[in-house]
Amino acid sequence: MGRYFGTDGVRGLANGDLTPELALGLAQAAARVLIGHDPSHRPLAVIGRDPRASGEMLEAAVVAGLASAGADVLRVGVLPTPAVAFLTADFDADLGVVLSASHNPMPDNGIKLFARGGHKLPDEIESEIEAALGAPGTRPTGVAIGRVRDAGDAAERYIAHLLGAVPQRLDGLRVVVDCAHGAASRVAPETYRRAGATVLAIAAEPDGLNINDGVGSTHIEALAKHVVAERADLGIAHDGDADRCLAVDADGQVVDGDQILALSALSLRAAGRLRDDTIVATVMSNLGLHHAMRSAGISVVTTAVGDRYVLEELRARGLSLGGEQSGHVIFTDAATTGDGLLTALNVMARMASSTTSLAGLAAVVQRLPQVLVNVQVTDRVRACEADTVKAALAQASAELGDAGRILLRPSGTEQLVRVMVEAATHQHADEIARRLAGVVAGSGQATA
Repeated sequence: MGRYFGTDGVRGLANGDLTPELALGLAQAAARVLIGHDPSHRPLAVIGRDPRASGEMLEAAVVAGLASAGADVLRVGVLPTPAVAFLTADFDADLGVVLSASHNPMPDNGIKLFARGGHKLPDEIESEIEAALGAPGTRPTGVAIGRVRDAGDAAERYIAHLLGAVPQRLDGLRVVVDCAHGAASRVAPETYRRAGATVLAIAAEPDGLNINDGVGSTHIEALAKHVVAERADLGIAHDGDADRCLAVDADGQVVDGDQILALSALSLRAAGRLRDDTIVATVMSNLGLHHAMRSAGISVVTTAVGDRYVLEELRARGLSLGGEQSGHVIFTDAATTGDGLLTALNVMARMASSTTSLAGLAAVVQRLPQVLVNVQVTDRVRACEADTVKAALAQASAELGDAGRILLRPSGTEQLVRVMVEAATHQHADEIARRLAGVVAGSGQATA
């Protein structure tokens, strides 16, 4: 797998790339690194997972690795990734471990680690864990071996936390929630009901094999049909580990992460809780978000694609809100990571407090048509730096002015250059995107 830790933990084909042996070794290494940093006490690790069948196998391996290295383990069962982050802090644990591949298909799985407080594990600690993987070390024996127990109240603690963070009762709202047959299948419907909403849950019967299978935030069409058929006020779509939230209005129209971010920003500012009147978004956010925030007097700080970069910027600047178009939204006053349930509660609370439909709230962002073209190349970095490409980019940007936007970037994982264009009309965006793609293809770096 090369370097094990990517931008969101270790992820791969379960029992192929991500084997029980690797999971055990990573857990042992993590425990040894923690003990090395603070030998004054036996570390405590909280571990949770999504309902993938492979999670049972990998959980056993991780638990064995942690305990065999001298760490105590608290199993919280099937819960969303943000729940494990919260519980890591709530149980005052030294480490949080999530077994999930998020929105990926069922055969994949992943290992994500949280540091004390439920924050993302620092890069330098990840590097230490990788370096310690497979290295010889002493094995504790007798009373020094870690102990394993289950936290029977874990879900209730998380639900209570969410209900304590929601600013408004949801009485009178009718919502359809698509749980993606994932980690939120029990806690999401239960939380929304306790908050006062009338809830219809779909894709909420995980069997270990059906997670993300044509449902959830990456397959939102079924949810839209249910919302219209049930005459609901809105629909909420989560992914497999419920760190994302997308929505559907009463007419079945998708409300994406940019629109959720905008309406949340306005809600927080109205409550005096939007620090520095600034939000954080990624370079892939629609220009319509930037226009809406500028009109409202709210600044937007832009980062690279990835919720980890959004979170890093939020923490560095001490800001309260950021997110991605994909539905990762981070409310730093109540969470240390993206939490799809917290996001949904805030959206519904805004609807309830303003007595405004979701379509009306989302209309603050007038999304510009967006066209994305991928160009296969032999060297993605050199292709972007070619003089002909730079000249064509400058010309197209001048042509669009403030009425559109161009993003030309190398893929982070493949030999592709991604050409994204936003313009007033789809035809104009497509025309410019195809023109630039042609220049990139002719830059001398295109594949045969």
